[in-house]
Amino acid sequence: MKKEELLRNLPSVDRLTGHEKCREMIAVYGRGRVVDTARKLIDEARSKILKEKTAPGDTVKSVTDVKNVTDVRNVTDVRSVTEWLAVMAQTMAKESVPSLKRVVNCSGVVVHTNLGRAAMADAASEAAALCARSAVNIEYDIKSGTRGDRDSIVESLVTELTGAQAATVVNNNAAAVLLALNTLSDGRETIVSRGELIEIGGSFRLPEIMSKSGCVLKEVGTTNRTSLEDYAESVNENTSLILRAHTSNYRIIGFTSQPGLDELSSMARSRGVPLMYDLGSGTLIDLRRFGLPHEPTVQETIEQGVDVVTISCDKLLGGPQAGIIAGSKETIDKIKKNHLKRALRCDKMTFAALETTLRLYLNPDEAVSKIPTLRHLSKTIDQIRPIARKAAAFFREYLGSDATVTVVDDVSRAGSGSLPQIDIPTVSVAIEHGRMGPNELASWFRNMDRPIIGRVEDDLFRLDMRCIDDVEDFGLTK
Repeated sequence: MKKEELLRNLPSVDRLTGHEKCREMIAVYGRGRVVDTARKLIDEARSKILKEKTAPGDTVKSVTDVKNVTDVRNVTDVRSVTEWLAVMAQTMAKESVPSLKRVVNCSGVVVHTNLGRAAMADAASEAAALCARSAVNIEYDIKSGTRGDRDSIVESLVTELTGAQAATVVNNNAAAVLLALNTLSDGRETIVSRGELIEIGGSFRLPEIMSKSGCVLKEVGTTNRTSLEDYAESVNENTSLILRAHTSNYRIIGFTSQPGLDELSSMARSRGVPLMYDLGSGTLIDLRRFGLPHEPTVQETIEQGVDVVTISCDKLLGGPQAGIIAGSKETIDKIKKNHLKRALRCDKMTFAALETTLRLYLNPDEAVSKIPTLRHLSKTIDQIRPIARKAAAFFREYLGSDATVTVVDDVSRAGSGSLPQIDIPTVSVAIEHGRMGPNELASWFRNMDRPIIGRVEDDLFRLDMRCIDDVEDFGLTK
């Protein structure tokens, strides 16, 4: 068929949108969107026809010859209005799927930044949903009928759980660091060990955050060794703050040293300089109870005399994305008065989820069982292996005879800068397929209706079972 004939066969927008079968699409998507979709697909088909080198007499595919008619750009002969309407319907349905979707985390990283970090407890999710659906007293004192303070929703919980005198909340830990530095050290020097000038995911670097805050960075010590004297000798009349940053994404081992936090806080206090600790993933529970290495808790940090500590709420805490700033009342009061705080504040859903999460910590055992991050980190091999065996049996049947499915011992990571370089024993389901390599398998699982995120290691596709509570989590049926 010649190009002229193909072009003549293209329908008009009015012919498509005026068809009686188009009424349902208009009712669902609105006339404007349906018209725009029809016009776009016709234009793409026209462009495709004009670009193709079609010799007279050649047979050109029609829509009915194409197995998946989701992309009209690959079709040059679309003569049936019914076929055009099918393409339009599929196009709009595909475009209507939300970008954010539930995925299954079998990556081996419990708190995966790219997968949204911590999964919240059911109660926290429900509290956030309730706030999303209705008006709430986020800044309203019901008793007096006057304006309230949103920090009051969680401040007493934070102080009770950490031992801090006061606290405030912003939208993440980077914001917490920025706000605290801007309040306490704008235009003045902040002393930091060279070994703590960290970079976190996405190339966000502490020196750049410090620069944006307005403070002047003063490095002390060396990459691997910083002494108490290094800090003390650097204090001068322009020093306004000493900052310690938790090296959350790496460990320096070997010939290394740094002063204890209690020593550093005593020295800072004797010089009249506040001490701030960017604790990052800061946990409220001693992880040694799960057989994991010690990670400093917020309570320990406060007890050792730190004036202000900042932590993420969506890492080991297991809550929503937010940043807590806790410490002495004098210091926190200054931070609360900073006008920058309004630009960094959290919304009502975040406060609802955070309050509910913190309330769970009033009973630590309840927190471990109901907060997914803690539940998954605390799982033993004996708890994971039965789930792995059940999952392996499921996938053997689901994938058929082309697949070889085995249960293998493996290692997980805490993730998001928590417990860096620590291997946590786990059990994975390893899958080999006769018609797909490991990377193709990974892609195939990622493109399921409910994407399953595994990993390829040692040329083997693996699904880590640490974060799986039941085979139903996969959202698949046999």
